Amino acid sequence: MERALARRTLLVGAAGAGAAIVWGAAGRAAAFGWGRPVAQRVVDAEVARLERGLVALRRDIHRHPEAPGQERRTAGVVARELRAAGLSVTTGVGGHGVVGVLRGARPGRTVAYRADMDAVPPKDIVGGGPAAAHVCGHDIHITVALGVARVLARLRQQLSGTVVFLFQPAEESLSGAQAVIDAGVLERTGVEEIHALHCGPFPVGQFAVTGGFGLPGQDKAEVTLSGPAAPDAARRLAAEIGALATVALPQTPADLERLVAEARTPHGPLARYVAVRARAAEVTVSVSYRCWPQERYLEVREDIRHLAASYAGAGVSFPAEPFPAMVCPERDARVLAHHLRRALGRDAVTELHAAFPPFSGEDFALYLERVPGTFTFLGVRAPGASLTTSYPHYPDFAPDERAIPLGIRAMAGWIAERTRT
Repeated sequence: MERALARRTLLVGAAGAGAAIVWGAAGRAAAFGWGRPVAQRVVDAEVARLERGLVALRRDIHRHPEAPGQERRTAGVVARELRAAGLSVTTGVGGHGVVGVLRGARPGRTVAYRADMDAVPPKDIVGGGPAAAHVCGHDIHITVALGVARVLARLRQQLSGTVVFLFQPAEESLSGAQAVIDAGVLERTGVEEIHALHCGPFPVGQFAVTGGFGLPGQDKAEVTLSGPAAPDAARRLAAEIGALATVALPQTPADLERLVAEARTPHGPLARYVAVRARAAEVTVSVSYRCWPQERYLEVREDIRHLAASYAGAGVSFPAEPFPAMVCPERDARVLAHHLRRALGRDAVTELHAAFPPFSGEDFALYLERVPGTFTFLGVRAPGASLTTSYPHYPDFAPDERAIPLGIRAMAGWIAERTRT
């Protein structure tokens, strides 16, 4: 298992190195003028025309949240909208996934854009919730992706290459990306790179790029103790394992503000960390932890084994291989940041220098293990609003809808640029 993790780390590094070659070639092609780019002003005009209808669409999706693996209605809405825009549509991909293919009138590269469709299940809402709810912004993600599809479809005669839109199920359970990959979509469509946006606690109008960082993976362990003193021993061991953490999980809005600031601090406390949850229940200690960089999972596993070994008869198990971290190639993020500043203004971009809290996994990592790409945070925090209104999984999450047209403008222009030969 550990050998597999070490090998995966090497593969991620190799993918990052390969990305520079692929993207460098595209950059040279653009420099030689092969194919005229879709003008940003034309994109902006189309977005302005579609904005009101897309906001209404987002509100409809928001009113009908569906838990991971249950996205039937949402998938139907997505398929209907893609067909209306003239895309070739395949449904039932990896569950309720929907794939839309848009072919430009000019030759070019094949680029994917991914949006996740599921809502957050009650157990994953901070403090719990009565039902699944769109408190992670996937309704925004869907709307932005549909907007990009509509805009580029209307500009098809100016578009080079092919855009593959992946509307993915079951991101919250970290199972949807693998299901889509197993369905053979990337190979069948010839995807060369992939991109995505995710709502984040940044001001509306700002995009946070993640070059060299991204989101942490996750690992789990279970320790079982024996003997008449096992319950007390389990509580002590849980405290000892919890002490392996180098950063505390956020408890208050002030904690969240600090984490967001630290994520933008070069070489700050979040550039390398371990975040741990260890709970004792009777004679068992359940552990869930996230690390950055992902090589640290091997270190933490050894630390857990070492701590458990001091308790006679303790048994340690790791149910599965650690879920991989999402690592965004640094060079690719720089290219995107340059594009966003040119298209939307210099103040439109901030840079993250750490794996972004709240220490949640993201199965977009599995795509990036196979093809290069970018994952960027779309600022959805309204002026003067509490940070929890823009921080995923909080029950009062209420993204500012003015972020929707900004996300479409940014990504439609970016994807059109990337598909050029």
